[in-house]
Amino acid sequence: MSHQMKETAMKYVFMLSASMSILAIILIFYFMFSQGTPFIFEEGFGNFLLGTSWRPTASHPQYGILPMIIGSLTITAGAVMIGVPLGVLTAICLSHFMSDRVYRWFKPAINLMAAIPSIVYGFFALQLIVPISRSLFGGSGMNIITASILLGIMILPTVIGLSEAALRAVPKYYYEGSIGLGATHEASIMKVVVPGAKSGILSAVILGIGRAIGETMAVILVAGNQPRIPSGLHQGVRTLTTNIVLEMAYATGRHREALIATAVVLFVFILIINMIFMFVKRKGERS
Repeated sequence: MSHQMKETAMKYVFMLSASMSILAIILIFYFMFSQGTPFIFEEGFGNFLLGTSWRPTASHPQYGILPMIIGSLTITAGAVMIGVPLGVLTAICLSHFMSDRVYRWFKPAINLMAAIPSIVYGFFALQLIVPISRSLFGGSGMNIITASILLGIMILPTVIGLSEAALRAVPKYYYEGSIGLGATHEASIMKVVVPGAKSGILSAVILGIGRAIGETMAVILVAGNQPRIPSGLHQGVRTLTTNIVLEMAYATGRHREALIATAVVLFVFILIINMIFMFVKRKGERS
């Protein structure tokens, strides 16, 4: 086989590989929307998205997912409030303040966090965070605060890794110019380097949000799984992902259709997050 034929063959192999990824996305789109959107239209957008009662097995079923939407958004917001400041500050420390000897220990440990299964994080929270939350806030200890702390810890590898890469990508003359003008090391980092990496850091935050809103197994163990609108952070909630996992095994008929429609809503949230990420990335490349 000639060299040109080998190149042509490899070209088609690469194209086939790329096409498989695109085909997978198309099939996911088709399955989700073909089976989920008819239920949403039949039930009505208002009744489904803004309904406050989820009673799929009652004599008069109700399929309102607003409590689960609020649960997902609340826990995700809490995780971002906890994980983003911690992650960005850790990234700043790793990239500009930590010695090479200490870095060689810290970086693999942070990478290892990304490899830990989510169910292990859930058991960790169940044994450590839930009892503390129970003693402070009462109840079972499985609530929004507990789930937010856990997800805040789980998004740390994503936020730290991408933020560190963005900080290291800032041209060194930014820092050197600031030092040359008489600024301190700390001021040069916080006022020159960090603003220079803001698009990358923001991308890390957006991907962290996507990681948090899509988490399931760990949240099942610590969120309380109560399909209601919470009146406080100390109450349990159910998220969109946990609602699907908990009930899909025995769901049939319209109940199953309602769960697939719930997955469509979650899928739309993820699409919006990814669109924001691509917009931020393109904006950062232009600037």
